[in-house]
Amino acid sequence: MFDYISICKENPIGVLATINGEKIKTRMFLFLFAEGKKAYFSTSEKKPVCKQLNENPSVSFCTHSKNFEPVISLNGKAVFVEDPKLKVRALEESPLIKEIFKTPGNPDLKLFYIDIEEIETFLSNEGIKNYLL
Repeated sequence: MFDYISICKENPIGVLATINGEKIKTRMFLFLFAEGKKAYFSTSEKKPVCKQLNENPSVSFCTHSKNFEPVISLNGKAVFVEDPKLKVRALEESPLIKEIFKTPGNPDLKLFYIDIEEIETFLSNEGIKNYLL
């Protein structure tokens, strides 16, 4: 499997694309951590992205290093989880998330992962490559 985790850890802020009705919606998002082919993120239950992901879980997260070598996209389906241990980990991994939600029991904290089906990469010397998982 392509080592997307180290790239996301080094470059955790990226763009998350969702489907809003018939339109695509993008916004800045923070990668938290990953396990296997699951890349974890969090959001507020009150944000439109939460509703969008429940209505259509198809999602893509794109990030890149400072020199754009590589650019990667994680493509798959968003899956919400309520595991308290994972919520604790999310707060431990990100001081920003901890500042916003305070505790893992905050009902507004929604944790989800992208069940990665494909990783798309771009390197100037290799072009675009797809890795199906």
